[in-house]
Amino acid sequence: MRLWGHLSNGAAFTAIALAFTLPAQAQVADSADEDVSETSQPQTSSQIVVQADIGFRNRSEGAEPVLVYDEDYFQRFEPLTAGDALKRVPSVTFLSDVIESDGPRLRGLDPGYTQILINGERVPGPNPDRSFFLDRIPAELIEQVEIVRSSSARRTGDAVAGTINIKLRDALALDGGYIKGGGILFDDGELKPTLGLYYGGALGPGRVLVGANLQGRYNPKEKLSLRYSNDGENQPVFDNREDQSDIRDGTDYAFNGSYILESDTTTVEFSGNYVRTDRAETERSFEYNVISGTPGPVESEDDNNPGLLTDAHQLEDIDQENWAFAAKLAHEWSLGKTTFKANLARFDDNVDSTETELAFDTEEGDDPEWESKLTAQHNDDQELSFALDHEIPVSMDINFVVGGFLQDKDRDTNIAETKQKGGLDNRDWDQFTDSPVDLIGSFDDPEAEDLSSISEKRRDLYALFEGDHGVVSWEAGVRWESTRTRITDLIENAVVENDYDHFLPSASLKYDIGMGRFTLSGARTVRRPQFDYLTPAVLVEEIGDNDFQGNPLLLPEKAWGADFGYEHHLGRTGVIGVNVFYRKVEDLVELATVFDEDGVPVPGQEGGIVLQPQNVGSGEVYGIEFDLSADLGFIGLPNTGVFGNLSVLDSSVEDVFGERRFNDQSDLVYNFGVIQNLPKVGVAFGATYRKQGSAFGRVLTEEVTTTYGADLEIFVEKRVGDSFTIRAVGSNLLDGKKKEAFNKFDSIEDQVVRAFDEYELESERAGPVFQLVGRYAF
Repeated sequence: MRLWGHLSNGAAFTAIALAFTLPAQAQVADSADEDVSETSQPQTSSQIVVQADIGFRNRSEGAEPVLVYDEDYFQRFEPLTAGDALKRVPSVTFLSDVIESDGPRLRGLDPGYTQILINGERVPGPNPDRSFFLDRIPAELIEQVEIVRSSSARRTGDAVAGTINIKLRDALALDGGYIKGGGILFDDGELKPTLGLYYGGALGPGRVLVGANLQGRYNPKEKLSLRYSNDGENQPVFDNREDQSDIRDGTDYAFNGSYILESDTTTVEFSGNYVRTDRAETERSFEYNVISGTPGPVESEDDNNPGLLTDAHQLEDIDQENWAFAAKLAHEWSLGKTTFKANLARFDDNVDSTETELAFDTEEGDDPEWESKLTAQHNDDQELSFALDHEIPVSMDINFVVGGFLQDKDRDTNIAETKQKGGLDNRDWDQFTDSPVDLIGSFDDPEAEDLSSISEKRRDLYALFEGDHGVVSWEAGVRWESTRTRITDLIENAVVENDYDHFLPSASLKYDIGMGRFTLSGARTVRRPQFDYLTPAVLVEEIGDNDFQGNPLLLPEKAWGADFGYEHHLGRTGVIGVNVFYRKVEDLVELATVFDEDGVPVPGQEGGIVLQPQNVGSGEVYGIEFDLSADLGFIGLPNTGVFGNLSVLDSSVEDVFGERRFNDQSDLVYNFGVIQNLPKVGVAFGATYRKQGSAFGRVLTEEVTTTYGADLEIFVEKRVGDSFTIRAVGSNLLDGKKKEAFNKFDSIEDQVVRAFDEYELESERAGPVFQLVGRYAF
């Protein structure tokens, strides 16, 4: 298998790391039992602003396999978003556009397989696969990131690949205040601001934290597409070239707050966060019938006459708001500890898209023609949840925990469209306009058409035992999840209800041995169907020439999983670890042909056939993960920190065309870096290098292979006294490109026999990005 072909790299990584770092265990042998993930006092603003020490990956002391990264692990490379921060942790890949990090793919799997939590709670997002884009969370709000490799009965079971928990700063995290200001310079000369203000301290009987962040967002992408058609003998023949500029320009506004009251037995906390994205995505593309050069509009249909085929413009105006409010009460009394949590979260997504195309390759004698379409789409997703659990001491070292979870989710989608079209009475394009949008007039107000309304009610119960016996700690429990879904398709005027429930057992064991520890975990998890698969409407020619029909009776995918790992303490703060994992996924959702009662494929409305997502088949996911975080004190370099991780990933699933990986799973991802502190002069500098392997995806009528260039980031900082730090950061310094190769087919039959319709090569770049940021504590 491909996985084992990479194991030599992992073995070499481990051997080198052990050779350099194992002697460090003698430095602070008596610190092995410290829980470095816990802090008893809030950090002062000066500690956050002026990092005197290098941040390392922490060890979690619970039985679950959890990797813990505090903010000081990420901050020096000035990540803009939570997604950017996660580029330095194991097994997280992205299929995002270049210099963007939105949907995390833990273990390389589709974002829908990863559970994203904010402060331990699920949050809604705009994506139909239920995933949440982490580029919506400014990195400045983060206190800690937890990578939870296996599941627990404590959390909802939507975590086939694992869980990423983003802990925002709360009222116990900061004492004092600081301001942040700076600028971000992009490859085309655009300068964007980054501003922040944060304060934490005592207020009345409790503590308060407030924070505000303004983040300029920009991405000046350049794309090149080369398309080839089939010459009739399955050989590629050049068809056309597309040059495209794609500029994403916007601003993110973020606010968060927390108020905590504590006594010897009771803790009360109120928290909230709000993120707004105001963004415009402008694309301008020119399609030519030559592989190089920029000739003017075509004058005839003569294939030997070079020219501009189309001039297109697209503008997406994006306005998104994401907010959440939570309340928590924890009370210890004679019968144990009771915790109650309430959470209300909402995501509003409004996208107005205008697409205008001017076509010059019309029939001989006709004037150029243009067409423009305005599409307004709105998604409204709201979740209300309550959780209650009670922890009862059974003995000195064993607890029993029982709890429940209730969630009501409502998601409404509507869309509106209107069109214009016309022609030119002259082929001299330059006399008319600089852009196709200058041709269109005012659109008529489109009437909003409600597409669907989805209501999902969850009722969960769970129970678990947990024990801590010194060198051995463990947890074992079961969660029962019951879901009732009601889908209203307002186009088809149809209402469909679907109920399902499942038991999700889980268990984890940690065994300490000397300076190391073994962890073993197993769990049953699920992935609920994505929303656009549930609505029963039929979309004509949605997949090539084939129609798409939703399936409201889809069941969740279910998986059995196991993780087995070992990690070793290196001095006081260092850690080296290795982990192997396996997932067996059942009831896999794949697109399948719809047959009538006689076993004949149902024909599409405009040709082709009807395809529908169905629970068919199964798949396996497996891999090995290495990570290292330590200083070089054992060779006399305590102010030098080294970091690195390598994840070798593989999977297997059968579709109608044979065996493949899970779609778009990279075969490996690694990064390594170094940070050097110079305490006497108040200077630090460092670099990190990251590379993600290729990914292959196959759906009906299309296949794509994606590769990424390497990413190099460098920072230099100067500390002034105890209150001020200025930091310069360069990212994407190797100008890494994203490249995609598409195989496209007219039908499933053509895909089976490899009769290509079109072959396309696409690449995009955005150039290096430079930041200059200062922080001042008060």
